[in-house]
Amino acid sequence: MTEYRHVGPVKDIPPAAMVAAAQMVTQGKYYSLAASRFPGMPLFPGHPPFQVLNYRTPPGIKAEKAQPWGPPNDVGLGYMAEYVMATSHSGTHVDALGHMTIGDDNHWYGGGNTGEHLSDHGPLVGDAEKLPPFFTRGVLLDPPTHRGIDALPAGEPVGADELQAIAEAQGVEVRRWDVVLIRTGYLKYWPDADEMLKHKTAGPDLSAAEWLLEQGVVATGTDTETYEVQPAPDRGTPANPQPVHTKLLIENGIYLLESVYLEEIARDRVYEFLFVMLPVKIRGATGSMVDPLAVV
Repeated sequence: MTEYRHVGPVKDIPPAAMVAAAQMVTQGKYYSLAASRFPGMPLFPGHPPFQVLNYRTPPGIKAEKAQPWGPPNDVGLGYMAEYVMATSHSGTHVDALGHMTIGDDNHWYGGGNTGEHLSDHGPLVGDAEKLPPFFTRGVLLDPPTHRGIDALPAGEPVGADELQAIAEAQGVEVRRWDVVLIRTGYLKYWPDADEMLKHKTAGPDLSAAEWLLEQGVVATGTDTETYEVQPAPDRGTPANPQPVHTKLLIENGIYLLESVYLEEIARDRVYEFLFVMLPVKIRGATGSMVDPLAVV
């Protein structure tokens, strides 16, 4: 089974690159790259809703005369606990390599496929349990600011030439081992679903994906639920509704982050930083909710 436990190019980040990323921290300031999660939050329509439900409350413990610690409890000690019922793709998250499949055999990066590697409790390989930690250089590319607008229109593609021009205008170079975050401005309006609708599913097109691969990135993210532009302007033959996911995640093991909150670092024009992300290792899950940091 070892041959299927690939984690993508991120596993090859050399120690020197991590040390160099750590040395970028000179101010001791961090930015959270996640928005809060709550019941009713906007989500990709293919995912179940996010729910938080009480399981234990102080009044409930008293009403049931429960003794979770065993007697005695003469001070009226109580506690609260809850169920969180949600997809691992709720809010800011990273797709595990087993999230997307393609072909008649439903295969994913590293040789996994549903015929051999899918159990009743999720994929056996390429699942969230295998997600690595991320501690490397991060780069923000900001198309709306480059264009002089607040947010890209709905369904607006961002191509390779524009990303290269933005990097040059911002004075940053995308390098091997980087995590590149691309702002569309969609989350500027969070959580106003009506206003967000005017800017949904803008994002990188296939040429941008190929450019990112050429630069040697290990992961990339946007502030939308779909990462790539939708509907895809370059579906190919036979038609592929998500060619960017196919190119990056399935074919090359490049991790995709979605719903990344980029408004604060864009406002402060923080274009390069130490990027830190620690996924939750849940066996069988196809992604992980994350609260990544940009540290400067």
